[in-house]
Amino acid sequence: MSLTDIQVKTNTRIMDTIEIIELEPEERYSQQIIRRFKKNRLAVAGLIFIILLVFTGLFAPWLTPHNPNEVTAFFSASPSSVHWLGTDQVGRDVLSRLIYATRISLIVGFLTVSIYVTVGTTIGLISAYYGGWMDMFVMRLSDIFMAFPYLMVILVVVSVLGSSLTTIILVLALFSWPTVARLVRGNVLSLKQLDYVKASIALGLSPWRIMFSHILPNTLGPIIVNATFGIAAAILSEAGLSFLGMGIQPPTPSWGNMLSDAQSLTVLTNQPWLWVPAGSILLLTVLAINSMGDGLRDALDPKQ
Repeated sequence: MSLTDIQVKTNTRIMDTIEIIELEPEERYSQQIIRRFKKNRLAVAGLIFIILLVFTGLFAPWLTPHNPNEVTAFFSASPSSVHWLGTDQVGRDVLSRLIYATRISLIVGFLTVSIYVTVGTTIGLISAYYGGWMDMFVMRLSDIFMAFPYLMVILVVVSVLGSSLTTIILVLALFSWPTVARLVRGNVLSLKQLDYVKASIALGLSPWRIMFSHILPNTLGPIIVNATFGIAAAILSEAGLSFLGMGIQPPTPSWGNMLSDAQSLTVLTNQPWLWVPAGSILLLTVLAINSMGDGLRDALDPKQ
């Protein structure tokens, strides 16, 4: 074997070793996150429950035994073989309405979080990266939004603009972005002092590329955890508004407006099928999302 062949094989092995060294940390980190998450059984159970809810919402037309808005002659009928969870006060099937209400809650939760996380992350990145008067202005603006009594302002805005699904999503997102903006700002203030960011600036990379390609990926962990808990908060907020009559209006089914039918003592004591299913599924959903958030927080914690 010639000296040239030996050099070629040596260089090939060195390049293969470099590729392995470059790839292993990323693969090992993702595997560690999955392994840590799997250790939390409550988090895994919560994830499975949310997947089942999404499946139920997507295939609601094929899973419901009756039309959710169909009025029958059986008013406040108890559970039977025809209506598994009984009927409400105007004769509509409770199970069908419960399944369709899953769509509303998931849409409100995921869309609200998607909007305010996107807005808050962008504002927090720009505020912390540029600093100065821009950072001060953004922080004072967030202070103003966080100073308002959350529920009271939302009730006023919804009563003025109307209680449509779009209005509820936008109003909830409008008063939720400051938390994400402050979270991202705190992380960016520490990250932009690191050597790799300073090197990117020295190389002449554009600020937008530095922010969204180099800084943002390293602060995604806290954002994901915050978004997870935000979904549960948005679902609860929508249910509370609907319960008070300021959210999703009948005949569109919602867990909140289904619970509003149980405001009388007679329904609470003698007709539990009108409120127990909606209350139970709301409770389980929030618990599942919070458990999943706890699992993600532990899995993404760098101290682990």
